[in-house]
Amino acid sequence: MSDPNTRPADFDADTVAGAAPADTAAEPVAEAAPDAAPADSEQLAKLEAEVARLKDQILRTAAEMENTRRRAQRDREDAIKYAVAGFAKELLPVADNLRRALEAVPAEGRERDEMLKSLAVGVEATERQLLAAFDRAGIKKLEPLNEVFDPNFHQVMFEIENTGKPTGTVVQVLQAGYVLNGRLLREAMVGVSKAGADAAPHLDTKA
Repeated sequence: MSDPNTRPADFDADTVAGAAPADTAAEPVAEAAPDAAPADSEQLAKLEAEVARLKDQILRTAAEMENTRRRAQRDREDAIKYAVAGFAKELLPVADNLRRALEAVPAEGRERDEMLKSLAVGVEATERQLLAAFDRAGIKKLEPLNEVFDPNFHQVMFEIENTGKPTGTVVQVLQAGYVLNGRLLREAMVGVSKAGADAAPHLDTKA
């Protein structure tokens, strides 16, 4: 029978409960290497720079492709718009001759000669049809009488003094000009007004 004087001493339950087992004690947290953070920042900066470079390269390539596409489209449209240029130039003398034939018939001759009148009417109808075909193809006739001389569309053949018109005004059209969709097909041959010897300076028609 146990001796009551030899029983284990009383212990504090809270103290025991709060004590951590020796083998489960928390291990100390390892400290990060001092140069780890700067290395990560440098790597991130390199990656961001590479991304920016690739993005710029992609944008440049896309812009070049778009420019190439637009040039190709413009060239294709121009080829369609001006495909008839060569054929049109061959027909311009025909239009000139029709106009000359009409101008060669005097008005009084039409009144006296019925056959001559019928011929002139037929030539006028042919000229209208030809000019209508030109118009459908984008070919416009230039008749710059009384307009200011334009070196881009007119070729000066001579100058006339004291016409009462401002210097550089087209006072005579020897041959009509033509444009194809706004592009010069043939210059108009013209005569322009020139001031007298005591008037304004001479017009430089070769500028």
